Amino acid sequence: MNIFNILSNNIHGVKCKKRKENIIVKNNVLFNNEPFKYLKTRHSWHLVDPSPWPLVASLGAFFMTSGGVLYMHNFAGGSRLLITGFITILYVMYIWWRDIIREATFEEQHTFSVQRGLRLGMILFIVSEVMFFFAFFWAFFHSSLSPAFTVGGVWPPIAIETIQTSGIPLTNTFFLLSSGATVTWAHHAIIVRAKKQAVIGLILTIILATIFTGFQVLEYLDAPFTIADSVFGSCFYMATGFHGFHVFIGTISLIVSLIRIVLNHFTSTHHFGFESAAWYWHFVDVVWLFLFVTVYWWGGL
Repeated sequence: MNIFNILSNNIHGVKCKKRKENIIVKNNVLFNNEPFKYLKTRHSWHLVDPSPWPLVASLGAFFMTSGGVLYMHNFAGGSRLLITGFITILYVMYIWWRDIIREATFEEQHTFSVQRGLRLGMILFIVSEVMFFFAFFWAFFHSSLSPAFTVGGVWPPIAIETIQTSGIPLTNTFFLLSSGATVTWAHHAIIVRAKKQAVIGLILTIILATIFTGFQVLEYLDAPFTIADSVFGSCFYMATGFHGFHVFIGTISLIVSLIRIVLNHFTSTHHFGFESAAWYWHFVDVVWLFLFVTVYWWGGL
């Protein structure tokens, strides 16, 4: 009996000693798997598949930046290049995060070691965001603690009518701190596997975040000064505007987390997608507290 008969009998259920060797038969062709044993890796890390999205995202960022510069200098086609880059970035964001969700949820590639790395990455990202807002606070205190003669040597500058702290700012503080409590409620509900409470907590958080954004828009519409009104207006709108943008991004993250909770993507031990959104939301809360105390209350005295 030759080797091909042995392998044929083995395929049909006949035991043979050749099964112990690294021999594979595919389409009546004999393969030896021994040289490829080194490809087998035994670790808990996730080696990502080749992806075109980093390159596409880079091209989108390049198009958006170049188009913005061309548009500001009134070059023909600058606006179209800007819009093309912006749409490309949005598309890559959606597709890339879709792939990550698939890897984590359906392919089960995000082991505890991978989750630990993701948590560290999120912590470093929040630290970079802290440095980002630190620059705005530095500019504000540099201008307010030693007012230049160009703004009258006083703070707030002459002819600047500040916003009443007890109005919309205080109301928004209540809404944002309440949203921090509801997102913590949702987080603990996921840990104890209370799906209904997690959904309710996230819905309340999203509603409070939407109310906060709406009130901030009203505040901007009724503000007695603009971004062009001295360094006070520049610091105010840059700091609060970027904070509002972070609230918008955080709201989108919470909406995606809500959808994933409804679709049963999270477990009590594997829910980093929501956990990162909750961390980001608490960071937004802390930044707002500093803005409220310094820019609105102390800066408006």
